[in-house]
Amino acid sequence: MANVNREVAALIAAGRAAGSLPFEAMSPEDARRVSAARRETHQLASEEVSERRDFTVAGPAGPLLLRLYRPLHVSAEVVLPCFVFMHGGGWVIGSLDSHDGLCCRLANQAGCSVIAIDYRLAPEHPFPAAIEDSEAAYLAIIAGAAALGIDPDRIAVGGDSAGANLAAVLALMGRDGRVPPPIHQTLIYPVVDIDKELDDYGPNSDGMLLTGATMIYFRDLYVPYAADRVDWRASPLKASSLADLPPALVVVCGHDPLRAEGRAYADRLEREGVNVTLLQFADQPHGVITMTKVVRTAIGIQDFVAATLREAFRSTAHEAAVPRT
Repeated sequence: MANVNREVAALIAAGRAAGSLPFEAMSPEDARRVSAARRETHQLASEEVSERRDFTVAGPAGPLLLRLYRPLHVSAEVVLPCFVFMHGGGWVIGSLDSHDGLCCRLANQAGCSVIAIDYRLAPEHPFPAAIEDSEAAYLAIIAGAAALGIDPDRIAVGGDSAGANLAAVLALMGRDGRVPPPIHQTLIYPVVDIDKELDDYGPNSDGMLLTGATMIYFRDLYVPYAADRVDWRASPLKASSLADLPPALVVVCGHDPLRAEGRAYADRLEREGVNVTLLQFADQPHGVITMTKVVRTAIGIQDFVAATLREAFRSTAHEAAVPRT
């Protein structure tokens, strides 16, 4: 397999030997069960943090579960910047637990609070339930900033895959005044255009976790009505303008059917005047950032994301401290 990280190739070979099925061959319930089991096989144990607790806020269809993380060696009295995180999983799988290790490390390495959102999943709750939950949770986090020990003026948003889609939408909502604008957006192999056919995803790298067929499977469960797929809340790349958005980090991987749209989003952000960093890993697959037990590069990617967040929060604090003339 050309230009594929050796550890990734070994993981694919192990999956074949075990007779693993692609997600599109499973029911949503089975896909969730298989995905949850991979946390033990694919991820290192979560790091210790000074605080890790679940709490609920009001959502559009009932209480929403959130998880708060604070870094080690930071007292409870310290007010921290906050990274609001939405997990990936095609809007169908994934949970607070599936990305717990990532959130712990980001809190420690970025020196910030992380709050993860457990939004409703499809197909039980199709579009726009996930974004409505994310919006409600984001507003509740800002409203409750004092009790949460976070600075409401230093909040960033981010996620991976479907979670990056939700983060990009929140950033657009912030630009348009629907929610308070975040100061930064972290988009890890984002889904930004779901108005596609299978052939639009191009050739697949053999044996990968995510293929064009997998994307169509997730897309059809999340946005079953074709007319909704051109809505910018489902496909942020279709927004009429990306100008005046907060600075962005966009991460893409070479063996990922989402690579082209992630690059297209980063290119358009740059053309429309947004400060953007594009980070590409040519030999890596979709989902690598949570593969810390089997792919050594995953920790490095997490730490780059954390360093970018740390700098975004530092720059914002510096700007706030400079007197305006």
